[in-house]
Amino acid sequence: MTMPSHVTALLALSGLRVPIVQAPIGSAATPELAIAVCRAGGLGGLALTWSSPEEAAAKVAALRQALPGAAFYANFVLHFPCEGLDAALDSGLPIVTFSWGVDAARIARAHRAGAKVGVQVGNAAGARQAIEAGADFVIAQGVEAGGHVQSTTPLATLLPQVVAVAGDRPVIAAGGIASAAAILRVIAAGAAGAMLGTRFLVTREAATHPDYKAALLAAKPEDTAFTNCFDIDWPHAMHRVLRNSTFTAWEAAGSPPPPHRPGEGDIVFRQHGAEMVRYCDTPPGPEAKGDPMGACLYAGTGVGDIDRIEGAGDLVSRFGAEVRAALASAAHERVTR
Repeated sequence: MTMPSHVTALLALSGLRVPIVQAPIGSAATPELAIAVCRAGGLGGLALTWSSPEEAAAKVAALRQALPGAAFYANFVLHFPCEGLDAALDSGLPIVTFSWGVDAARIARAHRAGAKVGVQVGNAAGARQAIEAGADFVIAQGVEAGGHVQSTTPLATLLPQVVAVAGDRPVIAAGGIASAAAILRVIAAGAAGAMLGTRFLVTREAATHPDYKAALLAAKPEDTAFTNCFDIDWPHAMHRVLRNSTFTAWEAAGSPPPPHRPGEGDIVFRQHGAEMVRYCDTPPGPEAKGDPMGACLYAGTGVGDIDRIEGAGDLVSRFGAEVRAALASAAHERVTR
């Protein structure tokens, strides 16, 4: 099967079979999720920003044992200290991605450890900085993305700008992608692959509360909001979430700043022995007790394309088959024209 050259560049760089990347969806990104994605031919990964060196090393070692010879990645958010980065690299992390910043020294450190490096960007200037700093690939994140969002630009506008700057470096598109058709659209626009986040929240392996998964299944794009409402633990960072009781009460009150927000200081849910207050940026995991639906519920605008809960491997295989078939058909049409 003939793949577009920009797609084969990503596959060659990472060893993938399909151009699908699981986003680093924070605490919802379990080892089981990453392993399932990788075994199906995509690129799975973990969010290790807040892991201690010991935890990061153990998680990387566990994935290397479960995925001998296969690529996987870990993400580090440069807004935070990233204490586990060196330990993860020293444990043989094959691919690292950085978001919320460009750090040439850390990119060089990763390269010395033998890792490939991707950098998430929100505009063309950021892409240029990432390439100049040595990034092997870049991730163009549009404003449609769920979770914390670097960009204020729609992906359809951002992607061609980043592709133009990236040159021969592969560009992965992110933001509002939750179907095979959406993956094909970004590939047609020059992306080498697609990063999906919200879609993987609704998989069996994701550490997501069942009510949260149900809400994502029922949601439409207009049910999401781009906001700074849930800013405790990460102030001044915009994010996209589902509109829920906390958000609508805050918006109805005129979106007041802290500490004047409705219900400020309330305990919304408890999990793993910790109490989570209203407006914190932690989403509810499977063990959350209390009012998990009043918590921060990250969701991108692609949420309307989610129609089932399934295993992550089944999802990657299903989308991968649809993408391969469509690309093969397009290549055949070009040849026979």
